[in-house]
Amino acid sequence: MTRSAVPKQSARLARGAIAAVPIVALLSGCTVANSQIDSGVGALEGDTVRVVLQQEPPTLEACEANLTSTGVVVRSNITEPLVEREPSTGELEPLLSTGWEQTSDTEWVFTMREGVTFHDGEKFDAAAAAHSIDRAVNSELGCNVEGYVFGDSDLGLDVVDSTTLKITTEEPDPILPLKLSFIEIVSPATSDTEKVREPAGTGPYEIANWNAGNSIHLNQFADYWGDKPEFPNVEYVWRGEASVRAAMVTNGEADIATGLSQDDGIGDYGVSYPNNETVGLRFQGNVAPLDDIRVRQAINYAIDRQGIIDALYPNGDQVAAQLIPEGVVGHNDSLEPWPFDVEKAKELVEEARADGTPVDTEINLVVRTAQFPKIQELAEILQGELAEIGLNINLLMLETSQHLQYQTAPFVTNQGPVILMIQHGNQAGDAQFSTDQYFLSDGPQSEFGTEEFDAMIDAARPLSDEERQEAYEEIFKYENEEIVQLAFISHQTGMLGISHRIHYTPNSASGDELRISTVTSA
Repeated sequence: MTRSAVPKQSARLARGAIAAVPIVALLSGCTVANSQIDSGVGALEGDTVRVVLQQEPPTLEACEANLTSTGVVVRSNITEPLVEREPSTGELEPLLSTGWEQTSDTEWVFTMREGVTFHDGEKFDAAAAAHSIDRAVNSELGCNVEGYVFGDSDLGLDVVDSTTLKITTEEPDPILPLKLSFIEIVSPATSDTEKVREPAGTGPYEIANWNAGNSIHLNQFADYWGDKPEFPNVEYVWRGEASVRAAMVTNGEADIATGLSQDDGIGDYGVSYPNNETVGLRFQGNVAPLDDIRVRQAINYAIDRQGIIDALYPNGDQVAAQLIPEGVVGHNDSLEPWPFDVEKAKELVEEARADGTPVDTEINLVVRTAQFPKIQELAEILQGELAEIGLNINLLMLETSQHLQYQTAPFVTNQGPVILMIQHGNQAGDAQFSTDQYFLSDGPQSEFGTEEFDAMIDAARPLSDEERQEAYEEIFKYENEEIVQLAFISHQTGMLGISHRIHYTPNSASGDELRISTVTSA
């Protein structure tokens, strides 16, 4: 399929979206500027950092920490991995492991840090590390990190001695240390037969109290092996309205607010950062009418990506042509976004209809409430655009726990065809984390694929350097032309609200991993 450059935004969308959205934005701004809201929390205490999130985490289970709503609390605060990726440079750094060596194509040896204790008093050593890896990757728990990072591959674990762990992979894996940066280490006393709601880790903070529906409190861990954080206490609260989160910062009721935009009235408290997140639509391509590639192509043509960005996200978002942004290994610079062409989209729908595809079937557009700013406005624009080309779209706005049933396998299968809005972040910096998850026919967030495409993805996995880059470039090109499982919309830019009483510098990982130990007083 040949693609042209994205045309100028449609005057139709610009008029419609701009007419609707700024009214909301202006109302939000006025509300915050003169805010007398009752946020339900008291004044800040000097020794406590208060963070206001978009939603309550569904769990603090460490093996689910790559889920944004869980990881933003857990990662690097309550738990830590063996290896840490520095977001600003992409370099891997020692953490609970002090070093590692690849001794063969399929064998790695890691050295454990000594003198580390878990929050429950258990000792950290090579056996404890092996337990956490085995629990997250090899068990039947169904951990999200297993599907996201390791797929069906198990790891061989050999505890050589208290400080030495030998790890064997089924196939050559040149990025194993990077993959291990996603496994949060938990106490060896943690169950390996069921998930836990509140883990005991080795991080600078331990869980003091989770008042369900209201707040989560962390206290500084007295026996932490590393540098003590400046603030001994952390409180997490959650508010669904972005304007309320912004007002809590501007009114001095919170130090950090997530998921904001300038339209929320955050003013000079707003700090933007590149978050490596890509927004798109994932198609249930094995259910009619989405099983017809012409319908999936039509949806891509129907989306005015630049118009959406201009109307809703003008402060840094970019039109997306693929699942990963520039800077991630495997990004294909030659790919161009789908052109906005309503007439072409209508023609494809009618061609499919003429061949018997039931294009009038109701399609559920499933969207997670408060996942990122203005998501409901975006969903409503997309619903309108797809209706314009002759599709029957039912918008479902769901909370996190309900949305997860559609997001990860096993998927909901009894509610007709589904289009799922996704927000995918590749903070790891390598395309494998995206392709194994979203493109493999049996991937944890993939609805379909082909044997040929699976073979391409499998062949890329053990490659290194330029061969790896070229192989993933071809995979992204092939997905766009032959599979069309997704409609990519934008590469996002995030924004935090940060109070003037603290210093915190966000980075590309801040949307998933908010390291409170790096927060200092202003």
